[in-house]
Amino acid sequence: MTIKNVCLCLLLAAGISSCGTGKKLEAANAQIANLQAANGELTTKNKDLENKLAEIQARDEKIAAELKRYVAECQESKEKLMAVQAMLKDEYGKLQALKDKISEALVDLDDKGVNVYYKDGFVYVSMEDNLLYKTGSSALSPKAKEALSPLANVLNSYPDLKIIVMGNTDDQMFKSKTTDNWSLSTERANGVIRALRDDYKINPARMTAAGKGKYNPIADNSTKEGKAKNRRTEIILNPDLEKIWESVQP
Repeated sequence: MTIKNVCLCLLLAAGISSCGTGKKLEAANAQIANLQAANGELTTKNKDLENKLAEIQARDEKIAAELKRYVAECQESKEKLMAVQAMLKDEYGKLQALKDKISEALVDLDDKGVNVYYKDGFVYVSMEDNLLYKTGSSALSPKAKEALSPLANVLNSYPDLKIIVMGNTDDQMFKSKTTDNWSLSTERANGVIRALRDDYKINPARMTAAGKGKYNPIADNSTKEGKAKNRRTEIILNPDLEKIWESVQP
């Protein structure tokens, strides 16, 4: 073989070797690129998962804080409720004592149309009109003092009580040029309030007058006895619940 042929053979072998190495390099570079791309995707997914985990943790912390606040508010509400219940129980006891005291003061009038009772958080003192007024008039009769004087003595010992005086009539038509049943019931209530203010020095700011005419019956108006029961004045004693109301305010 000539030197020329030997050289050609060597060059050909080198070319073949170089060609194989280049393909391997290209394959390796392609694999690296794929791995880098996959790594990038994994990095992105990992970041997304970290962000979601942070959101979940933040949400859990918020829920935990809200739950803690809710538990505290529930406890506060429970304590307020217990306090209100205790105050209401105390007020109920005071009203029962007041009812008993008024009943004792008016015991001599039990058979004269006076009734003292507790209803819906109020103490009622009901007096039939023949004890307080002249027939068909809002003017107080001389014997009204029998009922109002001992009652006023009790009321003056309870200065925080609010007093509503409510007049009521039967359904017998009563009408004059200036008044009817409704007006008569209101004027009778006004007459009692004026007497309590002027004769027994009860603070007028404590008192309210009202009249319901024939629209608040407690008995059958078709009978004489029923009409007599319906012609009445109710003195309604209302405890001062402002302290209880203030205790439930935020």
